[in-house]
Amino acid sequence: MKRHVYLEDIPLTEAQKALQTALAKAGLWGPLAAEVVPIAEANGRITATAVWAKLSAPHYHASAMDGYALRAQDTAGATETSPLRFSLVTSPEEAERSRRPAQAVNTGHPLPSWANAVVMIEHTQTVSAEDGPGIEIRAALPPWHHVRPMGEDMVATELVLPANHKLRPVDLGALAGSGHATVSVYKRPSVAIIPTGSELVSGETAVAQGIAPGQIIEYNSLVLAAQVADWGGLPTRWPIVADDFVAIKTAVTQAAQTHDLILLNAGSSAGSEDYTAHVVADLGQLLVHGVAVRPGHPVILGLIDPHSALRTPHSKLPAPHPPVPIIGVPGYPVSAALTGEIFVEPLLARWQGQPPYEPPTISATLTRKLNSPTGDDDFVRVAVGKVGDKVLATPMNRGAGVITSLVRADGLLHVPRFSEGLEAGTNVTVHLYRTPREIERTLVAIGSHDLTLDLLAQFLAEKGSGLRLASANVGSLGGLMALRRGEAHFGGCHLLDPDTGIYNESYVRRYLPGQEIVLVTLVGREQGWIVPPGNPRGLADWADAGGGDIRIVNRQRGAGTRVLLDYELGRRGIQAADVAGYDHEEYTHLAVAAAVASGTADAGLGIRAAARALQLDFVPLTHEQYDLVLPGAVYESDLLQPLLALLADDGFKTAVAALPGYDVSPMGQVRRITT
Repeated sequence: MKRHVYLEDIPLTEAQKALQTALAKAGLWGPLAAEVVPIAEANGRITATAVWAKLSAPHYHASAMDGYALRAQDTAGATETSPLRFSLVTSPEEAERSRRPAQAVNTGHPLPSWANAVVMIEHTQTVSAEDGPGIEIRAALPPWHHVRPMGEDMVATELVLPANHKLRPVDLGALAGSGHATVSVYKRPSVAIIPTGSELVSGETAVAQGIAPGQIIEYNSLVLAAQVADWGGLPTRWPIVADDFVAIKTAVTQAAQTHDLILLNAGSSAGSEDYTAHVVADLGQLLVHGVAVRPGHPVILGLIDPHSALRTPHSKLPAPHPPVPIIGVPGYPVSAALTGEIFVEPLLARWQGQPPYEPPTISATLTRKLNSPTGDDDFVRVAVGKVGDKVLATPMNRGAGVITSLVRADGLLHVPRFSEGLEAGTNVTVHLYRTPREIERTLVAIGSHDLTLDLLAQFLAEKGSGLRLASANVGSLGGLMALRRGEAHFGGCHLLDPDTGIYNESYVRRYLPGQEIVLVTLVGREQGWIVPPGNPRGLADWADAGGGDIRIVNRQRGAGTRVLLDYELGRRGIQAADVAGYDHEEYTHLAVAAAVASGTADAGLGIRAAARALQLDFVPLTHEQYDLVLPGAVYESDLLQPLLALLADDGFKTAVAALPGYDVSPMGQVRRITT
């Protein structure tokens, strides 16, 4: 198969217009056919036609209370000092003969034809009347008192629900109450999701058999299927199809027979094993190959003739069938998920008579400069938090393969094409993945990475306080600068003062002048060399990093671990130029461990728990103190109290103590610093 380059790289709006025009021409730019379903199965479905009441509700005058039905005009003159007596009756004939009739009724019972009010049973007293048993009342009643008149809820022929209405649980009750057992709704779009790639293995296979280098666990189809289900569609996940033109074409042809939409995942770029564009062109019409959007550049849009592969020169043509739209979804996880939001959701909404989903938005201040590719619509994942009166948006990892950036993202920022980026401090609109209430209840931690922050987030969630912890790993100094700019509630810090041997205090005074700061000790922890199993290079001391024959992986500038390394190397007269790999930087202890585990480094300075997590060996070198740095106002705020309470929680302490290399004895110690 000849290698295929992009046919074009068109703007997002033009790509959406091309798909809309083709679908409209094919009669597919509108709701799908209707179907009738039992109302018990209709929750979440979209009404295809207006629904009119067949019955009034209630369809009779009904008592709204347990009590006695009577004529309101008969109660005139009743007072506490001058009660009126009523005779109890059981039939219209008895009521006709009685001067003041009253008939016992329960809530929901039909009102006797002669009555127009109900007195509550607790507002009466049983007595003997002249003509038999009776009741006594001590207050006059207005007409229709405690009565639900016929049609109070709805009247026969009244509109109950309009067309294109998404049915809610309460709507089902209204349908039943107005005399309906079924409802006409739009058919749910059926969507085939076909993952392709010879390197892919299922999650089940990976768990059962392990995974080899070069193999990738396939989970894009899981994400896309869940998105489709959330958007009202019926997803079908196809088995993994190898990178083979005929195999992919066969799968697409089969899917086109029974589905309204096909999502063909991966193979949409321009590599030697990217066949999606060829398959679409061979089976139908290739509308778009390449959209000026990041992430998600190699999107493919097209229409498939369901019977094209079934026709032969001498075959009888099948009955006419509308074309089936197909979207070539990029293989990178973030690109795949965002392609779903940008192209799939609006189409499924249209097919169900709904406008595209509009997420809630919030106005926020961008915390750092954002560079965007000129000419592309750029969709940037951001973390959002409210610190004081400021709502802040912080761009996250831009990698299209980093699915965890979507997991942790609070929203999406759209940078329009021809914008080269945005400066720090710019006011931006964020399309939220979370509710504004969740943003209000989010603690923002920016600073040094530590595994106990993940445990804090976990325990906060388990306690059910509604409080959420979002952390960003920028190093200890980066955290202090974020606090100085008012961009975080607190930061993790472990900066050693070489002159005093005291952690963090001198740095707080230097970088947070004029503030009242509270240092709360979280843990003590071991630092040392993270090395491969067996420590094959025999590292034993700080000096082993010098000489250039051992390649290390370092932490980023401003990280407490890097400050510690620089301090210890300086004490031994070792220059950075003498350390192989000194400029190879990672942002977390786990990332350092991953670099060692992958063989790209012989060693890296980090904590014992990170080494244990990836089954590596550890050479202990020193103990250090890891503090939380909090402005005084934050420390005293109600928002922070659930987190501070965890530092005295036995369950949390036990969980932290179970991590190798951690000391919880100083946890919760407080030092106040006025800078």
